[in-house]
Amino acid sequence: MFTLFANNWSTYLSGFGHTIAGSVLALIASLILGTVFALLEVSESRALRGLASTYIEIFRNIPLLVVTMVFYLVIPMYVVKINGFTAGTIGLSLYTSAFIAETIRSGINAVGDGQMEGARSNGMTYVEAMRYVILPQAFRFSLPALGNQFVNLIKNSSVLSFVAGFDLMYQADSIAFSTYQVIPSYLIVGIFYLILTMPLSYYMKHLEKGGRKQDV
Repeated sequence: MFTLFANNWSTYLSGFGHTIAGSVLALIASLILGTVFALLEVSESRALRGLASTYIEIFRNIPLLVVTMVFYLVIPMYVVKINGFTAGTIGLSLYTSAFIAETIRSGINAVGDGQMEGARSNGMTYVEAMRYVILPQAFRFSLPALGNQFVNLIKNSSVLSFVAGFDLMYQADSIAFSTYQVIPSYLIVGIFYLILTMPLSYYMKHLEKGGRKQDV
């Protein structure tokens, strides 16, 4: 395994870089989209709630690979040309945002109704109350579940390999088939994924413990 990595380290690092880039971009996009649709889900407008629920149900119940393939095959054919990395990142963002929306919505619902009433009685608008009072608490309540979603996002970034996204799995496949060393190649990839996911998991646990101490 060490010899395989030594002979192909630049390829693995290239894939590692693409995996990090795709994960970070998808994380930012899905967090923004998820927050927006969570707010729409709890809005006072029935139409907006319906729009958010439809979006969430669609992307939660369609496999990630199908969503990604739509952007990889259908969109370039009929709308605009995009490469595999972009298609995979967009698909990953939309898919993950649906789960993040539900997570944040649960966090918003966990905040007591009195918080919103108190903010409004002090002269805040609905948007100001959400921004300064409700959402900060909702994110704190949602932190453990959000951490799990972020870890899942990193692991799901392997979907890039199906659309020539040049990520870790794509590079591992090419190395495995060219060297016939399948198991060592995927063990190396597993180590790279652990390098990404384990620190994030521990960091989220640290933040969660910090939040609990503040509540005491």
